[in-house]
Amino acid sequence: MPAAAPLWDPSQYLRHADHRARPFADLLARVPDLPGRPARIADLGCGPGNVTTLLAARWPTAHITGYDNSPQMLERARADHEGPTPGGGRLDFAAADARTWTPAEPYDLIISNATLQWVPGHPASFPAWVDALAPGGTLAFQVPGNFDSPSHRLMREIAASPRWRERLGGTLRHDGAILTPAGYLGRLTALGCDADVWETTYLHLLQGEDPVLDWVKGTGLRPVLTELGPDADAFVEEYRAALRTAYPAGEHGTVFPFRRVFAVARKAG
Repeated sequence: MPAAAPLWDPSQYLRHADHRARPFADLLARVPDLPGRPARIADLGCGPGNVTTLLAARWPTAHITGYDNSPQMLERARADHEGPTPGGGRLDFAAADARTWTPAEPYDLIISNATLQWVPGHPASFPAWVDALAPGGTLAFQVPGNFDSPSHRLMREIAASPRWRERLGGTLRHDGAILTPAGYLGRLTALGCDADVWETTYLHLLQGEDPVLDWVKGTGLRPVLTELGPDADAFVEEYRAALRTAYPAGEHGTVFPFRRVFAVARKAG
């Protein structure tokens, strides 16, 4: 039986909002000027909308739509951010699934922040997304590249243990979740784009008790929490102990290395 779609908790996700927003800001800094006046922008996998607002700061007159398949995330995004923007543009949010989303209109920018790793086979969507870009438009995204780090490896090992494997078999993905940077570069240049692909490992200095666990409760652990429901506490306790060994607290906090892969692909003008 396929695993249930993860249930998202906007408040938990936003507990590390500053750290999570930094890769989006770094991605945005490499996006070139857009052809539209005003620009039309799609934020695919917008979550609670907190980083979508950065698009309005960069392109104040743009019409920006954030797309997500989580009702909880969309409710939070609409409540906090939807409406006219200070520069005369508009920010709205709509339900859409990145696995099946096909642009219904031309866009100057299609951007996605830490979403495509949840979409099996997402590079197959690149041709349709690039086709939907206006001439000179851009497809930009960043995805986590830390699936072999202790935070993810330990989660998979515990899920595969005799206690949990019957309930969690197939719940956590790894192989093929993302391409290598060279793989993304090859796919995007083959579509005729001027592509810039890079990777960065951030060293997040987290505060508080069990901060790495607190981080993954907002993202990578969501499928386990959803699948186990009320029984998740026992899994979390096993996982907590393993994370404390893998990420020991230091004098100034807990260092959490996090690799990410970025791509900015500009369509020919």
